[in-house]
Amino acid sequence: MSISKTLFFFIFLVFTLKVQGQRVKPTFDTTYIEAHPEQINLRLYLSRKFTNLVVDVPDEKRRYVYQPNSGLNLGIGFTFQNFTLNMAFPVGFLNPNRYEDWPRFLDLQAHVYPRRMIIDFFGQFYQGYSIQKGLFKNPSEDYQREDMKLTSIGLNFNYLFRGERISLAASYNQSAIQKKSAFSPFVGFEAYKGSMKGDSLLLPSYENPDALNFKRSSYFQFGPNSGLAATLVFGKGFFVTLVGSVNLSIGYGEWENTFEIRRWSTIPTYFVRGFVGYNNRKFSVNANAVYKNLNLMKVGPFEQAVNTGNIRFNIIYKLNAGPKLDKNFKKVNPLRLIRKD
Repeated sequence: MSISKTLFFFIFLVFTLKVQGQRVKPTFDTTYIEAHPEQINLRLYLSRKFTNLVVDVPDEKRRYVYQPNSGLNLGIGFTFQNFTLNMAFPVGFLNPNRYEDWPRFLDLQAHVYPRRMIIDFFGQFYQGYSIQKGLFKNPSEDYQREDMKLTSIGLNFNYLFRGERISLAASYNQSAIQKKSAFSPFVGFEAYKGSMKGDSLLLPSYENPDALNFKRSSYFQFGPNSGLAATLVFGKGFFVTLVGSVNLSIGYGEWENTFEIRRWSTIPTYFVRGFVGYNNRKFSVNANAVYKNLNLMKVGPFEQAVNTGNIRFNIIYKLNAGPKLDKNFKKVNPLRLIRKD
């Protein structure tokens, strides 16, 4: 890992811990939410992260979808005293179609849900993309670009108006229990910056003339958003949570072939999240998905989008910590080291 990426990872970690460690007064409406920071949530999970580049072919109802050389990760983790730590790694038997000996990549995502906030942070540093052969006019084999690099950094922040009645943390990491159905509107802003480039023209030359091809594209976009979060609770512990928002981005896009074009414009994007499962004081089985669509400003002949997602299936067992463990963990809890007591 390069020095710049290591530094970025350190900043990312500190940012995440600070947000999660902010002291918030326990003003949940206990009719709706039951919080249990004293419990240890032990987590076993499968996950898949991805950041795809979508390029629409001009004047044709066809698109290329560049996919990274990622796959399923098997992970373990825990949540205790509002601190969450997860570790996951790709496992060979779960990923038989991954290309071997391709460059490594780094995909950092933080989805943090304090009482009245929705915070999502993205930091993707991918190298190595491919297009499945079925997306070509005359498919023969996958189009592989080991040299292609994609970088994307973004932040989404929202204020949840009825955060005392709906807990997204209960749906996402099961650190609380949503006892009654609830909903809340929210507003906020988001900002994203990134680039795509390769050692040569990125689109398959045998299907696209050089004049319509490109070797580098970059963007910077920001703007306000708004949406609605809702949790439906039914039975004794079953829940479905949906969170959706739309954004009007302002910014610019750059496109480079033999010359460079830059254009400022506006474009709509959207962000959706879904959580479903069973959650009680002893265990939880659930699945969740986070998907950010980032349509890019049209520059040159192509319409492009960078779509980022995180899909996870969790099995969680909960147990009460004894007084000794509770006291000792407080001494080493990273959240305590960065907040004002």
